[in-house]
Amino acid sequence: MPFLRYDRTLGVAAMENRGFYYPVDTAIHQNGRIYGLNRSHEGDTRGVRVCILDLESKFYGVFGSIGESDGQFTWAASIAVSNAGKVYVGDEYLERISIFDENGIFESKWGDSGVGPGQLNGPCGLSFDIDSNLYISDHRNNRVQKFTDDGEYILSFGEEGHLDGQFNLPWGLTVATDGDIYVADWRNDRIQRFTPEGDFVRKYGSPGNGDGEFHRPASVAVDTEGYIYVADWGNERVQVLDPDGGFVTKIRGDATISPWAQQFLDANVDESELRSNSNLETAVNIRGDSEHEMSSHIEHLFWAPISVKLDNTGRLYVTDRNRHRIQVYKRN
Repeated sequence: MPFLRYDRTLGVAAMENRGFYYPVDTAIHQNGRIYGLNRSHEGDTRGVRVCILDLESKFYGVFGSIGESDGQFTWAASIAVSNAGKVYVGDEYLERISIFDENGIFESKWGDSGVGPGQLNGPCGLSFDIDSNLYISDHRNNRVQKFTDDGEYILSFGEEGHLDGQFNLPWGLTVATDGDIYVADWRNDRIQRFTPEGDFVRKYGSPGNGDGEFHRPASVAVDTEGYIYVADWGNERVQVLDPDGGFVTKIRGDATISPWAQQFLDANVDESELRSNSNLETAVNIRGDSEHEMSSHIEHLFWAPISVKLDNTGRLYVTDRNRHRIQVYKRN
């Protein structure tokens, strides 16, 4: 029996209002709401926003927009929900953390650009521990920093390099239930694990495209049993490792039409007819065996899976960036 079973697809491509446009991260609230963080792209910044929905595709609105004022984003990179139910968004251009209530009402912000203790240079991963402290993957400073939820600096660990405990552009991170921190060490093609105090524990993976190997891992999640889920971004897949780092399984994507996409097709008969007459499962004009080429041609596959998150039931949410959606899986 497969370790993971496909459950559903959420979202639809949309530059404004309901939907996603180049989403980069997902957060799940204790009340079941799902927050999709849309970065958009420089050619059309209308898509910058957070879209709120739930597992049944009920829509709760959007918040945020392009800009530098309170409640706005420029290069939105990460999103997390605090133990108190507040929504935190990291912006790697503005070098700040913005805080919202569960409905997206702006409350406060903190962060200072720089290389000193407590300063930020590309906050690209956010995760809270059981004591409400926030760990931040400080991307361009090649370190992880720990703050209180109101921005008071506690500690940092890591430096640029390829040795144990060093980083090369770390991206996503997560705090496991035992308190250890797992970091997607992006350019070093590995996952690293640390104690809450920042002491190196072990590393998982190596460069490559084989089982248990990574190419630019962007995000990591750990379930209550210690299984490790990795968004293997450069290999266009998600991999699962066991608690000892052994390879368990990999998935390439199984998307179906989401409820929002079906509503769009029902309202646009001509486009629905063109779609029904198209073969979306056959790879055509593909040069070689490139996983990227396969993903760009075959609709159900992941195309730039950039974030993995788990909810409190163990469901896995994969942010499928270039297809503007979230694919959801369950454990068997």
